[in-house]
Amino acid sequence: MQRLQAFKYELRPDGQQQRQMRRFAGSCRFVFNKALALQKTRYEQGEKKLGYAGLCKELTAWRNGSETPWLKDAPVHPLQQTLKDLERAYANFFAKRADFPRFKKKGQCESLRYPDPKQIKLDQGNARIFLPKLGWLRYRNSREALGTVKNVTVSLSGGKWFVSIQTEREVEQPLPQSTTAVGIDMGIARFATLSDGSHLEPLNSFKRHETALRKAQQAMSRKTKFSNNWKKAKARVQRIHSRIGNTRRDYLHKATSTISQNHAMVCIEDLQVRNMSKSAAGSTEKPGTNVRAKSGLNKAILDQGWFEFRRQLDYKLAWNGGYLITVPPQNTSRTCPACGHVSKDNRQTQAQFACGECGFEENADLVGAINILRAGHARFACEVSDAVRSPAAGTRRGESVPAD
Repeated sequence: MQRLQAFKYELRPDGQQQRQMRRFAGSCRFVFNKALALQKTRYEQGEKKLGYAGLCKELTAWRNGSETPWLKDAPVHPLQQTLKDLERAYANFFAKRADFPRFKKKGQCESLRYPDPKQIKLDQGNARIFLPKLGWLRYRNSREALGTVKNVTVSLSGGKWFVSIQTEREVEQPLPQSTTAVGIDMGIARFATLSDGSHLEPLNSFKRHETALRKAQQAMSRKTKFSNNWKKAKARVQRIHSRIGNTRRDYLHKATSTISQNHAMVCIEDLQVRNMSKSAAGSTEKPGTNVRAKSGLNKAILDQGWFEFRRQLDYKLAWNGGYLITVPPQNTSRTCPACGHVSKDNRQTQAQFACGECGFEENADLVGAINILRAGHARFACEVSDAVRSPAAGTRRGESVPAD
């Protein structure tokens, strides 16, 4: 079985290499914005959208033209990968998976990707990597990168440069280390409640750093824009944002690793986080109600990282030989696990469940986790029976899932 995995390290470039990486990332951003503007112009004129091959021809003209000759200084493959990113953004828009592509802004998502492994040299013994037009860059070799290098992405985050090395290697078909199954109910007061009775407390990474972030942003707003003091204040804001994200990712990785190693099947709700966290402000004609309360709820939902929790569970269970089953979230916390009675009156408070028919009482989140587990068992049985009837449909999910 082929496994794709990414290994991320902090780079230790010298001053010249940092300036080069900023220039190359700026060139990628310029090409993306120029290609997007070209696509918009063609659409306004009623012309057909250019494909990736057509955009590459335009890129060649830009590199050889008199207006942007400095594009020749940047490696060509990262520029071409930028055009692929734009093509993928259009595909996601037409498939209604994302909004229309937007122009990139300086200082946000600065990155460049090298797709050709022949141009990349990795010297793990000396903790260095060779990239075209950058030379040998040193990095903090915190762990060994396993497998054959497929591509490399260099990115700027929180004032530091990082390198992500995606590798591919052959691994044996994994077998689950456990035979147990568990249902998980996601929440705010409890981050995750498991059907075995245990639960995980919420980390609330953003809430913990919200006061420090607000003060740093207020201090930044009082500085003259683009002055040296403004740049220092901006760097402080970026460091706090990086701390929030790193803390949340660390918590989610530890939680998902523990769950995936101790259970062969995990059942969770198919939550639509984007719809759940939509603003309730409404419009001028139809203003919303309870806007402040909904805004606080949205912030709490996004602070939990539910989608990232599910994403990590998906590939980690596949790597450990397990399964992730998603079930519809309707009535999971309103159904009595003892008698099957379904009613919204069964959950009179956020935390307590009391069946109106048989009198069964339990924590509402635990009841939801038990019902999710039962629904997951039923759905898994249906998938197995379908796979038996049609072997081609029984392909294992997540056989090749890249890590973050």
